[in-house]
Amino acid sequence: MNRKQLSQTKRWVIKIGSSLVTNKGEGLDNLAIQAWSEQMRRLQQAGVECLLVSSGAVAEGMARLGWSQRPRAIHELQAAAAVGQMGLVQAYETCFRQHNIHTAQILLTHDDLSNRERYLNARVTLKTLLALKTIPIINENDTVATDEIRFGDNDTLAALVANLVEADVLIILTDQQGLYDKSPELDGAQLVQQAESNDPQLTSMAGPSAGTLGMGGMSTKITAAQRAARSGCSTVIASGAEKDVLLRLRDAENIGTLLTPSTEPLTARKQWLAGHLRPRGSVTLDLGASNVLQANGGSLLAVGVTAVSGQFLRGDLISCVDQNGIEIARGLINYSAVESEKIKGLASREIEKSLGYIDEEELIHRDNLVLIR
Repeated sequence: MNRKQLSQTKRWVIKIGSSLVTNKGEGLDNLAIQAWSEQMRRLQQAGVECLLVSSGAVAEGMARLGWSQRPRAIHELQAAAAVGQMGLVQAYETCFRQHNIHTAQILLTHDDLSNRERYLNARVTLKTLLALKTIPIINENDTVATDEIRFGDNDTLAALVANLVEADVLIILTDQQGLYDKSPELDGAQLVQQAESNDPQLTSMAGPSAGTLGMGGMSTKITAAQRAARSGCSTVIASGAEKDVLLRLRDAENIGTLLTPSTEPLTARKQWLAGHLRPRGSVTLDLGASNVLQANGGSLLAVGVTAVSGQFLRGDLISCVDQNGIEIARGLINYSAVESEKIKGLASREIEKSLGYIDEEELIHRDNLVLIR
């Protein structure tokens, strides 16, 4: 995708960071929110479906509660999110209502997208809202999320939403002009105008991983672009403070950093597998199985497994790692951890003799497996 093609896309996920929404923690920036809502109104009139992933609930809660430092205790973060979410949604609803546009609040946790049934429910709901010309306003459900079920940052959430609805573009608005080839504070730093999202050099350019208000930094935006690329989605990282930034991107103006996918989109099912963040366990593959999997993406047989780790059940998502412990694939396994331990290294014809029964000849069928590397 190039800039001109970007201007012809029809479904955008727009993520706005905490420092922008709250004017660097001073409280909700209503003028900025009004400007973004006006731009989205014009995008919608031009035929672009918009989904908004907005940070800012915790930061707004901190401002309302008079806290200058982001709390570390989970219950305090949840309390701040609960207080701040009220003001955040009210601000967006007020601005969009002026344009006669309906909004819908969507709060998600990792469990909502890791459970296949709830994933599909969320997908159908979001697509229905888009068909109704309603703009979903999406945030992580910080009030109930714990460390075990958190996305970690809204860059990740936005990328998974892009996968979920098969978006054409993920727009990440931040307080930087885009991605620089080195720290923008250093002399000679150059803005990266376009690159492939899986370019290994991007990680070294990203710099520190977090700010004081939000959970993410430029590195999480690179990771988000890589996740979004799994469904063929391009990503733009641009400054949300730029006047009419969304409209200028729509007009193919060369602002921000455009990161493009380098591979064909995955099927919807494999998008879900790839986006599932917390596998229940892992199996270690021998060299032959690793090579076969990476060469043709075939099914994983028990004979290629040398070790089993974790407590998982039939149907759980697990990681497939090579002899060096590097994840190369993940998929839905046909046998539990106990069963997999018993049949590792065995040919398919030997499974029934070992277990007394056979459910599937494959440990993971190719339709339920996605390559990571």
